[in-house]
Amino acid sequence: MHITKSISGKTIRLPDERWVHIVKGHPEMARYLHDVLLTVAVPDMIVEGGAGELLAAAYQRSDKVLVVVYKEIETEGFILTAYFTKKMKALLKRNILWQR
Repeated sequence: MHITKSISGKTIRLPDERWVHIVKGHPEMARYLHDVLLTVAVPDMIVEGGAGELLAAAYQRSDKVLVVVYKEIETEGFILTAYFTKKMKALLKRNILWQR
């Protein structure tokens, strides 16, 4: 189990089983566990998802953004998935809740 804090101060969990699921679906994520946790704690931007989830985004490279999808429930939350994307325009079309 890995734990981080969101910018709202809530404890966000990433169970080992969920990390294995993420890496199976996105093998390129295997060496980015620390970056995933850091993206939730210190994002460049938080946007609203379509079903109550939050998307934390952090610029990792000049051409890619790391997106971590997570949910917050009362005092805690959990990570659903994480992936790299080049589709920054798609993120910017969403409701921006917070930006650095």
